[in-house]
Amino acid sequence: MALWSWALMALVLVSALVVGARRGDGPPTEGQRVHRITSEIRCPTCRGLSAADSDAPAAEFIREETRRRVRAGETDAQIVAFFVDRYGSDILLKPEGRGVAGLVWALPAAGAVLAVGGLVLAFRRWRPRRQAPVSAADRALVEEALGR
Repeated sequence: MALWSWALMALVLVSALVVGARRGDGPPTEGQRVHRITSEIRCPTCRGLSAADSDAPAAEFIREETRRRVRAGETDAQIVAFFVDRYGSDILLKPEGRGVAGLVWALPAAGAVLAVGGLVLAFRRWRPRRQAPVSAADRALVEEALGR
């Protein structure tokens, strides 16, 4: 009986997660699109914040230009491409996944694979080794030394 209650609880949990993860709220509003796009773009003056979070005049320009382009019907990719053309790829908070910038994504993954491989090799070395069987003569010597 307890197994069925755990299975039912797991089913309810998975169902809740699936329903909660769905985006059923329709297309994003203009403000949501502007915020999403400008949160991917670095502020040109403060460099530590996104254009969505910065109060610098350059970030304000990026937000207004993004809003104007959203109203003009441009796609998110077209708007981001405009800023990359104007400021260079350094303006993006998330580097592109190709070329030299792809190393930012590939190196941590390669490091994790190498670390796991190193741990596997280390644990294999630390395993107890099989010992050769003890001969009857060796047992007799031990017994004699122990005085049995």
